[in-house]
Amino acid sequence: MLRRYFQLGLLHVALALTALPVDSTLNRVMIKELGLPATLAVLLVSLPYLFAPVQVLLGALADRTPIGGRRRTPYILLGLVLSVAGVAAAPAAVFTLAQDRALGIVLSLLAFGAWGLGFNFATASYFALAAELFGEKRRSRAVAVMYFMMIMTMIGMGLTLSRMVDPYSPEALTRAVWTATGAALVVGLAGLFRLEPAVRDRAARAEPLSFRRLAGAIAGNRPARTFFLYLLILLAAILGQDVILEPYAAQAFAMPVSATTRLTSIYGVCFLAALVLAAAAERFVNKRRVAQIGAWGGVAAFGLIAVSGPLGLTGLFYLGVVVLGLAIGLATVSNHSLMLDMTTPENAGLFIGAWGMATSLARLAGSLLGGALRDAVAALFADPLSGYVLVFAVNAALLLVSLWLLRQVDAGRFRRRADQPGVTEQLALASEA
Repeated sequence: MLRRYFQLGLLHVALALTALPVDSTLNRVMIKELGLPATLAVLLVSLPYLFAPVQVLLGALADRTPIGGRRRTPYILLGLVLSVAGVAAAPAAVFTLAQDRALGIVLSLLAFGAWGLGFNFATASYFALAAELFGEKRRSRAVAVMYFMMIMTMIGMGLTLSRMVDPYSPEALTRAVWTATGAALVVGLAGLFRLEPAVRDRAARAEPLSFRRLAGAIAGNRPARTFFLYLLILLAAILGQDVILEPYAAQAFAMPVSATTRLTSIYGVCFLAALVLAAAAERFVNKRRVAQIGAWGGVAAFGLIAVSGPLGLTGLFYLGVVVLGLAIGLATVSNHSLMLDMTTPENAGLFIGAWGMATSLARLAGSLLGGALRDAVAALFADPLSGYVLVFAVNAALLLVSLWLLRQVDAGRFRRRADQPGVTEQLALASEA
């Protein structure tokens, strides 16, 4: 059992390593060093999340169509390879944007698209695998182990990347990205090795799937709809800030690339502390309460970060980053555990795919909203800083809405509705489409 915890953690680490240089460095270089519009940069970084609906189809397909006797491993492997290849090619595509905009956009679409498609393939499959390998009582521990390993790695890799890009140069950035993707491939392969047990039924059918009917099966479950909307709004706020936090630090406090890249490590330490807090509180506070504490902490953090720039208070900004790391750590662990609870044994891949789609759409919506608001307000008031401040205020407001929706989330009611004939029949229709 300990080996499975560790190997699932390695898979989580591998996918996070492909995302790290994209979220922490490439987006900042596009906006600050290359002078690209924030909307274009955010669109490219967020492009992978347009593939989010594939998670539902993939999850349902994997539930009933083993490959080589395994339902998750082949898709995780394919996703890992696509993600590594896409991110490794991203620096060349980004630098082409500064010289030949049309060719650069084509290359960037290919690179970021490959990463996004692979990311969706892999994450939908390994979270479904986690739901299958661990019972409800062990899922919180599994999530904590996965994130503990991820954050420890992100801290070390964040520091490594910050050193590798100091001083900044295109060559230094490329080497840093290749280091992260190479490590991701090795770690991911180690995580996959003999992790998933073979399924007994190898004669599963592989009829074509109907996305409309699969979506209908989820939409027909009211608790599932509520949880989907909750995830969408919550994650739009806490994930959408990823692509603007470092450019904001560069704009407000004139931080160099190496300094803004180190923000990932600061955030990671705080996230790690949140894991310890969540584990200690598990006996006394349920996961819903932990999620609420995380959301309220996020509201406070966004407020601190928003006012730090106009006031020119670097210390206040760092305090906001610390609080944000703690808050998002609590919210992430508790909500991922809720995601695993909001599944059924027969259709883990389908529902995990749905929650993964909500996560990806939330990042896309949050990132695009943040980039567009930043550009529009900056152009209107001729002050780039005001655009960032408004984005952080909107993120805080979204968290308040998510707190209201969380009160209506009920895993027990979800399972009862999922077991009703109406939903089961829709899933059967989907397999016959």
